[in-house]
Amino acid sequence: MKVLIVDDELNVHYVIRHLGQWKKNGITDILEARNGKEAIRIIEKENPEIIFTDVKMPGMSGIEIIEWLNTISYPGKVIVITGFDDYSFMRKAIQCSSFDYLLKPVEAEPFNKTLEEAVKAWANEEKDRLYKETGAYEDVKRLHMNQVVTKAYMGELFDASEITSCLPPADEYDLTLISFYQMHHSDPYIQLLADELVAQKLGNAFALQNDQSLCLVITKQRQWLLVEEWISQQFDIPVRIIRGDPLKSMEDIPQSIQSLQKALEDQNFRAVHRLNDLDDARRMQNIVSYVEMYYMEELSLEKLSNRFFLSREHISRKFKKETGMPLSKYIMKLRTDKAKYWLRETDESIYSISLMLGYQDEKYFSKLFKKVVGMTPFEYRNCEKKLQTGSK
Repeated sequence: MKVLIVDDELNVHYVIRHLGQWKKNGITDILEARNGKEAIRIIEKENPEIIFTDVKMPGMSGIEIIEWLNTISYPGKVIVITGFDDYSFMRKAIQCSSFDYLLKPVEAEPFNKTLEEAVKAWANEEKDRLYKETGAYEDVKRLHMNQVVTKAYMGELFDASEITSCLPPADEYDLTLISFYQMHHSDPYIQLLADELVAQKLGNAFALQNDQSLCLVITKQRQWLLVEEWISQQFDIPVRIIRGDPLKSMEDIPQSIQSLQKALEDQNFRAVHRLNDLDDARRMQNIVSYVEMYYMEELSLEKLSNRFFLSREHISRKFKKETGMPLSKYIMKLRTDKAKYWLRETDESIYSISLMLGYQDEKYFSKLFKKVVGMTPFEYRNCEKKLQTGSK
C-alpha cells in the first residue's frame, strides 16, 4: 500500500515520515511531492491509496488537487493537513470528499489514528469494489442478511438496524412466514420475491438458513394483498402462508416469530396453488425419496403431512400403493436392511446400532429385528460370520 505526502515544506515531510506507524498499517511505499503538479504526476503513475496534502501551496492548492481527484473518481483516501484553523478551508475540503483533516503542527497520536482509520476505510471499500466487479457483492450481502434474519428467527442476538436498512421506511410492518413444498428448491422463488418487493418498495424476503423450506417476509403494513396476488401469479409451485400480527419494531421479531411457528405447527395457514394441480405420482415419489433419506430419524404421517402439504390419510393410502407396505413397515424394512449391513460388515455393538437407527431401547430393537428377519441381531451376526468363514 502506498502513501503520498504533498507539502511545500520539507520539515513537514520529515516530521510525517518520522511519526507515521507505516509498517503497522501495511504501508510499503512513501511517496513525496512538493507541489500540486508534481503530486498529479505521481498519482497518475503510482496510484497511491492514501494521500496527505497541505491546503496552501504555490501554484496548485490542496483543494484543487482534491477537486481534480473527484473528476477521475479517485478511490483512495485524502487527508488534508493545514496550519490554518479556518472553517472555510475545512468546509471546502469536506465538500470535496476528503476523508479527514489534521492541523499543524502534526502530532503523532492524531496522525496515526487518522492513518489507521483511512487504511481500514480504504480496505473495506476495496473489498466492496472487488465484490461488485466480480458480481459477488449482492450475493454476499444477501447471504449476510439471511443469516441476520435467521438469528432473529431462532431467538439469537441480532442487529435490528441491519434488517431495517433492507426495508422501505414505514411506521409498522407485517411479518409473514412462507412454507415451501419440501422437495422443491425454494431459493429461486425467494430471490424472485425479494427482488420484486425491493423494486416495488414494499418490503423484503429472507431465506432462513436453518430450514430451506421456510422464508420470512417483511412488508409495509396493509400491502400484503398485493404481495399475495403477485405470488399467486408468479409462483408455479404450492406454498403455505402464515400471517403474523403487525410489527412495530424489529426488536419484536423473535416474539412474533413464536406465534408464526405455533400457527404452522397447528396447521393454521392459507395455501396458494392447491396441490391437486401437481402430478400425484411425482409427489409420492418425492415422499418415498424423503423417507429413504431420513428413515433413521423420527418420521410420522404428521411430519410428512406438514412437509409435503398433503393430508395424513392421503399419504397413508398413496404410500402403501406406491411401496406395497404401510409407512411404519417400510421404515422398519429400511432400518432392518441397514442393521443387517452393519452387523455383517462392522464390529459395532448391537446397542450402538440400535441407537444409530433411532432406537433408545436395545431390547425393543432386537424384538423388532427378530420379527422381520426371524432371528435376533446377535444370532444374525453369528450366522453371517459362520457363512463368511465357511466360504473361505
